[in-house]
Amino acid sequence: MFGPNSILDMAKGALLTHQACIQVTGENIANVDTPGYARRGVTLAEAGVINYTPGQVGLGVEATQVIRYFDEMVERLYYDQSALASRWDTTYASLSSVETMFNESDGYGISNSLSEFFTAWTNLSQSPEDTGSRQELINSTDTLCSLLSQTDSDLSKLQQQADEEIAQEIDTANQLIQDIAELDRQLNLYDQPGSNNANNLYDQRATKLRDLADIMGINVIDNGSGNITVTTEGGQVLVDGVEHYSLEFTAAQTRTSLTPTSNFDGEAFFTGNDTYEYTLQCVDAGYVSNGAAAAQFRVSLDGGRTWLTGEDGQELHYSARPEDGKIQIGGLTVWFGTADDPTTPGSEQDPLATPTQPMSVGDTFTIIPKKNIYWVKNTSTKENITPLQYANGDDDTSRICSGTLAGLFNFRDNYLGSYQDKLDALSESLVWEVNRLHSQGAGLEKFGIVEGTYSVAHDDRALGEDSTGLVYGDKLQSGSSMFYVYNADTGLLVSGASLDWSAAAGVQNFDPTVNTLEDVADAFNRTFSGAVTATIVNHKLQLKAADGYQFAFGTDSTGLMAALGLNTFFQGSTAQDIAVNEKLGTDLDYICAGHVNGAGEANAGDNTISLALSELQDMSVRISTLRDGVTNQTLSGYYNSLVGDVGADVASAQYSYEFNHALASDLDTRQQEAMGVNLDEEMTNLIKFQHAYTAAAKLVTLADEMMQTLLSLKS
Repeated sequence: MFGPNSILDMAKGALLTHQACIQVTGENIANVDTPGYARRGVTLAEAGVINYTPGQVGLGVEATQVIRYFDEMVERLYYDQSALASRWDTTYASLSSVETMFNESDGYGISNSLSEFFTAWTNLSQSPEDTGSRQELINSTDTLCSLLSQTDSDLSKLQQQADEEIAQEIDTANQLIQDIAELDRQLNLYDQPGSNNANNLYDQRATKLRDLADIMGINVIDNGSGNITVTTEGGQVLVDGVEHYSLEFTAAQTRTSLTPTSNFDGEAFFTGNDTYEYTLQCVDAGYVSNGAAAAQFRVSLDGGRTWLTGEDGQELHYSARPEDGKIQIGGLTVWFGTADDPTTPGSEQDPLATPTQPMSVGDTFTIIPKKNIYWVKNTSTKENITPLQYANGDDDTSRICSGTLAGLFNFRDNYLGSYQDKLDALSESLVWEVNRLHSQGAGLEKFGIVEGTYSVAHDDRALGEDSTGLVYGDKLQSGSSMFYVYNADTGLLVSGASLDWSAAAGVQNFDPTVNTLEDVADAFNRTFSGAVTATIVNHKLQLKAADGYQFAFGTDSTGLMAALGLNTFFQGSTAQDIAVNEKLGTDLDYICAGHVNGAGEANAGDNTISLALSELQDMSVRISTLRDGVTNQTLSGYYNSLVGDVGADVASAQYSYEFNHALASDLDTRQQEAMGVNLDEEMTNLIKFQHAYTAAAKLVTLADEMMQTLLSLKS
């Protein structure tokens, strides 16, 4: 029945309901500037009805639940776009610091130093005997070498900084992953949809998901009951309800993947550093050996999508060698040793031991010569999820593709690694082209003793073989090498001849696929016996004239003297170790401006070599990198193209960042329209709820007056 009591109950319910509305509105106002706070609202419903004449009569209002305004679909889209924006933001900011290293506008960069280097050769060609011109050449060369080395060192420091930032980001990501799983646990305990929505926990989780998405792209699946599954873009599970997994930043390592029928008992080993991930795959079965029948493998730098090719466009194949025959591939020295035998307790891998079982076609070995990120499921299951780009620039979608981690890894490996490769390629070509000419020249003074600057790993192996370890072994060609011996007192020619490569009679051409360093020493000793002695010291060739003799170098169609570092201008072969040959630095007279003519004379004023070296500035030379292959450009043109690449990379990263940032900002704006607190709206609601609360209070007063009236009638 109806009466004052029912009206009083209705008023009480209205008071409590609108008090809750005022409380929630106040919370919204208080948290207007709180990051991650989603606007709340109270859902109101009629408390119930009673069938009555002349019709149903309501029992008032009740607050059913406190909800948070949040658009889950927009948020999922935001995760993807925000991760891309973070990737390019990181890339752009990092590349901006590189751009200053290649700034040539002030006239003191590598390009200007390279021009001054060739100008110094031009000046020397005009005054071949001038000490000042020779010193100017050494000074300009030292400056060029210093700039190349400093730039390479600066790039390496940026790589180290990137490693430090990656480690910090991974630590942060692991903490976020753990926190999200903990929030799922709390939601399981406290969230009761429809009656006790744990809105604060949902806000905390949404904030942490956004932070995680900024670090690495993620996918989020709502499993209901407060549980979610969070995976990487590649599908690796990070959070599964209350369970969570972790990420690990580990040192360089190798991994082996054998075919089901393979019995191969070895694995790949390496020394050296590189920013690429090497995939080695057997294409011709065989044993690991130094023989011609060794197993053959190919190499990929993009996870097996494309394979390295030679100048002829044909796929490059390498021989599987043991430790004493290790070969050079890019920045790594690679060989095969024995692996752990899981069937034999206590067995261990041995880099020095040669595997006894043959390698099968399809056996694959992955060499990761850098610190990488792994998804860790348990102690025995780890998966490499380091960002990887294919040769065409596309990302490997099974790995991390976005977020700050993708930006940092791509900056460290693809950008900095590419710049370092090109600096090394420039330095290697500069050294070879200059040494190739200089080694055939003559200075103001003849030699009494000289030692090569380049060593081999094996004195008894053909100099052109991969396993010999000669830096410029691939430059060698079949041909002849002229050499001259003089009387030290009179300066007159005693003997001038091509090296004799025949152990019997006659003169044969040098063959890089056959002749060894020992053969080179024998050829000198055979051809100039009693006047010059050739010995091998620390795997380098040393030539020493007998008392009363001196010697000089002549035309060399093989490139042998340049490859061994005899009578060369430079030593080293990379941007880090390029330098003036120490012998020239201590005695300027050994700088070769002229040459030995057909009569065996090195005439004063001869500028043949210095002129040829000055003209090298405008000649196209062969320059190659492991990934980009071979190009024919001038040295200055190649470096200028590198500078152009840096500028283009910065501009591209800036555009990608601005584009993705704009899309992410638009999605964030759409989300803020749903979850953001609008003070004007909240003040309006507050006034509305205040009036409703006041009206409900008046209803209490009315019910009280009705009760008093009824009581007065009774009296």
